[in-house]
Amino acid sequence: MPTPPESILELDHLSVSFPVTAGVFLRRVGEVRAVDDVSFTIGRGETLGLVGESGCGKTTVGRAILNILKATAYGVEISGKILYHAAGGTVDLAPLGRRAMRPYRTDLQMVFQDPYASLNPRQSVTQIVAEPLAIHSKLSKREQAERVEWLLQKVGLSAEQANRYPHEFSGGQRQRIGIARALATNPKLVVADEPVSALDVSVQAQVINLLQDLQDEFGLSYLFISHDLSVVRHISKRVAVMYLGHIVEMGDGDTLYQRPLHPYTRALLASAPRPTPTARRTRHAPLAGDIPSPMAKPSGCPFRTRCPIARPACAEALPPLTVRDGRLVACPYSE
Repeated sequence: MPTPPESILELDHLSVSFPVTAGVFLRRVGEVRAVDDVSFTIGRGETLGLVGESGCGKTTVGRAILNILKATAYGVEISGKILYHAAGGTVDLAPLGRRAMRPYRTDLQMVFQDPYASLNPRQSVTQIVAEPLAIHSKLSKREQAERVEWLLQKVGLSAEQANRYPHEFSGGQRQRIGIARALATNPKLVVADEPVSALDVSVQAQVINLLQDLQDEFGLSYLFISHDLSVVRHISKRVAVMYLGHIVEMGDGDTLYQRPLHPYTRALLASAPRPTPTARRTRHAPLAGDIPSPMAKPSGCPFRTRCPIARPACAEALPPLTVRDGRLVACPYSE
């Protein structure tokens, strides 16, 4: 069995809650627990895929790692630890404020989901890619321009396109600009939040191949967030499956895809479209009902209200992640 890579990031019982307010005086009437007791590690040079339905908390996990939730969501509450193993030692990013977080911004970057909304339409490509360099480096203007030209070549764009604006590019080209911006500061870990979901299938393959080539060249680590199971299977060595803020299954990607254990993982794989409609498909019981509200999660197992193998005991306590068949599964009846 191969030795697992040295970890670059560890999430230790991470939970994220957003307040729900009402009235003129914004009285707190509840909370949305978007992420609930999530733990995992990411190795150096590794890609961890994080999959699940929309609203399960995937993006919140990525933004919590980068410590940008406090600036974008009023009253957000974060508990647990986000341990980043930096060159100078291990640091917990969760409690850090804006000033204390700044030294680690160069090591942690993000590729956003929407290439049309994540780029400033009033800035040229040079200004967009050079902005992190202006903030976090001491390079001269000339050195910044040289760095931008080099980055654009790395992501498959030409230096002649550096003075153009985002509206002059296609969706795939805009995402390449976003990737160049994320790489500007030589990061160690990149959170890729649905980086190809807004792109055509042919362009998706180009961006995925680009991300893999950059990983091989620079030794990058990725947290790859997506709801597209085929994309995650192509790029990720390990996969974690989320449902209603909880990790329900996590392990080697090939093993998980070939023999899923948790009922939710089985349902996800069974619902994924197949390129060959006539190919044999494993039959699973369909999911019943809708996703519960994160403001009123079911007691015990959060998946029990839709689970085809649920039992009365599932309502009593949240099932812990236990090792089974070489992976972690949060279901005692998954066999």
